[in-house]
Amino acid sequence: MPLPKAITIMGPTASGKTDLAIGLCEKLNGEIISVDSALIYKGMDIGTAKPSAEELAVAPHRLINILDPSESYNVADFCRDARLHIDEILAAGKTPILVGGTMMYFKSLLEGLSTMPATDNAIRNEIEAKANQQGWQAIHDQLAQVDPVSAEAIHPNHTHRVSRALEVYLSSGKTMSYWQAQPKNGLLDQFDWVQIALAPRDRSILHRRIERRFDLMLNNGFMDEVKGLYTRGDLHADLASIRSVGYRQAWEYLDNGEQDYALMRDKGCAATRQLAKRQLTWLRGWQNAQWVYTDNDNGQSLSQLDVLNRALNICNLK
Repeated sequence: MPLPKAITIMGPTASGKTDLAIGLCEKLNGEIISVDSALIYKGMDIGTAKPSAEELAVAPHRLINILDPSESYNVADFCRDARLHIDEILAAGKTPILVGGTMMYFKSLLEGLSTMPATDNAIRNEIEAKANQQGWQAIHDQLAQVDPVSAEAIHPNHTHRVSRALEVYLSSGKTMSYWQAQPKNGLLDQFDWVQIALAPRDRSILHRRIERRFDLMLNNGFMDEVKGLYTRGDLHADLASIRSVGYRQAWEYLDNGEQDYALMRDKGCAATRQLAKRQLTWLRGWQNAQWVYTDNDNGQSLSQLDVLNRALNICNLK
């Protein structure tokens, strides 16, 4: 029996992934699964460039708006949920189209993720309480004593990852590096994957799109959205949701008494460019990626229709 087809659309932020996914969805009888660690949060719409209500009416996206910003969600949660949604889409006779820029989610889903102990909220809360008293460097030092391999790989500023690594050890008695070395079970061999990498050849095009989009977000009420989160009282800067690009810089701006709006804007654009750079670095080393460029050899941006037709050629030839 031939393997069922599934499509991934990977690419840096602001590269046009949503437009392409919606176009393929209509042409290939597909259904979209979001692969984005920020789109999962409710009430974080403008700063994440979440698909509009009109776009969602045309092409519903799974795995968006599923959590409150106060809640945690990790790569294992995503792999579990994505597998369930893929099965449901296939059972309905449609093609799964996975689209987003969270490359670790893609990698873990396709290549597999080591079995890892479930989240222990009691231990997580104890770690966070200790961090509030002694600082996250003390938590990282504790991790280095019990799991030096993980501590070496995780920067002390990545507090969520530090917390999770220590939580794994405290809850299971085995290190995260031990669990990561266990056999994996990915989906790479279970589907006929079409893996599209979407980006412009000319990096300056992407940078201009990033700046235009960030300014559009600001004009559309992004700061009001962040202020609404800020004034809730139960959210803080160490949460994964608030560490999202753009939100982190806006939160810092509010913490500083709204003193330098232009600097906040520039920091947000710079952080988004750095995110795009990291995403492109992932993609350049991605095996079996089929590139769809959004500009021509002369550095001119292509129309959405031209980009869609290039992607359709790849999908239909596969």
